[in-house]
Amino acid sequence: QVQLVEFGGGLVQPGGSLRLSCAASGTIFSIFIMGWYRQAPGKQRELVAHITSGGSTTYADSVRGRFTISRDARNTVYLQMNNLKPEDTAVYYCKGYLKVTASPAPPADYWGQGTQVTVSS
Repeated sequence: QVQLVEFGGGLVQPGGSLRLSCAASGTIFSIFIMGWYRQAPGKQRELVAHITSGGSTTYADSVRGRFTISRDARNTVYLQMNNLKPEDTAVYYCKGYLKVTASPAPPADYWGQGTQVTVSS
């Protein structure tokens, strides 16, 4: 069983910073991609950023230059969010694209429970 647990959400003023972290645990054979998504009220869930096992990163245009994604060797991914704006308010979800065994079965998506980020004065 795989678990992804997010930490670090909260309330911050515009222009402030937050750092989210997500730890993947359980029976994990290999993680290919870890990423952050967000969903604001009344909107679809959208990609914020993701990072591959090789360290390649992708960012949404709306966060490029303000957010930085990174990961360590212990299956934890981070999202450093700077210069936060009210439009960044959303529930942020961590996702891992991974395999739980060495079998030929393809990787699958696993999601965390989400953490609320609110940017407001």
